[in-house]
Amino acid sequence: MAWMYLLLAGVFEVAWAIGLKSTQGFTRLWPSVYVLAMGTASVVLLGHATKQLPIGTAYAVWTGIGAIGTAVLGMVFFGESRDAARLACIALIVAGVIGLKLVSQQ
Repeated sequence: MAWMYLLLAGVFEVAWAIGLKSTQGFTRLWPSVYVLAMGTASVVLLGHATKQLPIGTAYAVWTGIGAIGTAVLGMVFFGESRDAARLACIALIVAGVIGLKLVSQQ
């Protein structure tokens, strides 16, 4: 169950990060409320995951999911660069997240 909490925490991490752009520096109320709610949900779920997973593994996977998801959605929705070097770096993060899952005792 800890890995499910961690996966959901990562999804909420992506949700708040993508929503951050629409807050315009937290000057727009409803986008700001959305971002704060998604960020809170993400951290709460991360906290639940760390009850069973090592903090280093959980945090690294959480930030990895957030980085991967945000980078990919940035390419899809905001036209951010898709050059080979960027995609290779994202692939390295994916490999690291998978590696941490494989070597974790949980």
